[in-house]
Amino acid sequence: KIAELVATMASPLAMQEDDLKLLLAARTHIGNENVNAHMSKYVWRRRQEGGVHIINIGKTWEKLMLAARIIVAIENPEDVVAVSGTQTGQRAVYKFAQHTGCSYIGSRYTPGCFTNQIQKKYMEPRLLIVTDPLVDHQPIKEAAYANIPVIAFCDTNAVTRYIDVVIPCNNRSKHSIALMYWLLAREVNRLRGAISRAEPWGVMVDLFMYRQPEEEDKKASDEAAQAAEALAEAEEKAAPEKKVETAFGAPGVYGELKADTSAFTDDAKAAVEGTVAAPDFAAAATGAEGWNNKIETEEWGDSAAPAIAMPQ
Repeated sequence: KIAELVATMASPLAMQEDDLKLLLAARTHIGNENVNAHMSKYVWRRRQEGGVHIINIGKTWEKLMLAARIIVAIENPEDVVAVSGTQTGQRAVYKFAQHTGCSYIGSRYTPGCFTNQIQKKYMEPRLLIVTDPLVDHQPIKEAAYANIPVIAFCDTNAVTRYIDVVIPCNNRSKHSIALMYWLLAREVNRLRGAISRAEPWGVMVDLFMYRQPEEEDKKASDEAAQAAEALAEAEEKAAPEKKVETAFGAPGVYGELKADTSAFTDDAKAAVEGTVAAPDFAAAATGAEGWNNKIETEEWGDSAAPAIAMPQ
C-alpha cells in the first residue's frame, strides 16, 4: 500500500490498476463497427469477430484528465452544463451535476436554450459537456454559434465537428457512460481538493447507472410476493397451535369448573363429585325385544296377489 501511495503521489494523473479494471469491466473500450476519419487516431485495432473497433484506453484516460482540468478552471461550477438526450445518460448527468455543482439538461433539449434570449430556459454557459454527439447535435450547433467550448464522449462513429475535446469511449452502454461520468466527477473533486487521492471515493458507481422502470417495478413486485409468501407460511404454522389452545382452553379451567358446584342440585353435585354411579343401560335393555329376536313368518309367495281389473 505504501508503494502504491508513493506511485500515486509521484504521478497523480496516471491511471491506476483499479481504474483500468473498471474501464475493462464496463466495456468502455468496445467501439462501433464503423469508424469516422477523425476518430481513427483513437482506435487501437479492429476485432475480427464482430468487426467492432477497439478504443485505446490510454488515450481515453488522457482526454478524461484534460476534461477534468478544463472543468476545474471554470470559477463558477454552475456555468458548466452537462447535456444528455439519451436515457442511458440522464441519471449519470444528474449525479454528475449533484456531485460537482454544475447545471444539467437531462430531458429533451429545447432548441434556442443557448441562442434565444427571449426563451424562459435561456442559459449562458461557459462550458458544455455532451454525452452523445449524434443525439445532442442541436446543443453542439448552438454552442458553436455562441463560442462555447464543447467536451463530448464520442464513439468511433461520432462526428467531431464543433467539438473541442473528444473523450473516446463507448457511449452506447449504460455501464460505460456511468463509469465515465463517475471518473470525471471524482477527478474534478480531487483537483478541487474536496476528496483525497490516498482514499477511495465513497460514492458508488451504481448510483450513476440508468435503471429501467420495468426492472424496478418487477423487482418491487417480486419482493412483495416473497413477503406475502413468508407471511402466509408463518400464519399456517401458527394456526394449529392457536386451534389447540382454543379447543382445550387455558390450563386449570376444567378443574375450576369441577370444583365450583354451587349452581347444581344435590343429585347433580353427587354426579359431579363421583358419589353416584352411572345408570346401567345394558341391563335395562335386556327385556326389550330387539330386531334380531323378531321372526318373520310370512313370505312373499304365501301372500295373495291383488286383483287387477281388466278394461271392458
